[in-house]
Amino acid sequence: MKATLQPGLSAETTFTVDRERTIDFMGEAARVYATPMLVRDLEIACRNLLLAHLDAGEDSVGTRVEIDHIGATLLGMDVTLVVRVASVDGRAVVFEVEGRDPVEPIVRGKHSRFVVDVAKTGQRLAAKAAKAAAAKSA
Repeated sequence: MKATLQPGLSAETTFTVDRERTIDFMGEAARVYATPMLVRDLEIACRNLLLAHLDAGEDSVGTRVEIDHIGATLLGMDVTLVVRVASVDGRAVVFEVEGRDPVEPIVRGKHSRFVVDVAKTGQRLAAKAAKAAAAKSA
């Protein structure tokens, strides 16, 4: 990690809620931004902010999400997400997150990520896959 990764860093992302981001189980008139997609978009926004402050071979993984999804955003509306580094403790990074559509706030909360060495993580996951395959065939 670079020394530039410090509390207070922030980034803003704006996009339009497309069909892929909406729920479909309440009919067309109720196509609103789905909470799982909101979580995905918040994770991506936090990861993108981190990437500018990581060294080659590093990336991050999400470890915790604590949000209140407080407003329904309709299909076709714009959303602005703001993510801010709240704390850095070794490789653990906590973000404060918030978002709004043109009418109202839609989300607030926290997201935690952990900075990893990509090669070491790949090795660890390969070892786990081998253990899982051995357990399955036993």
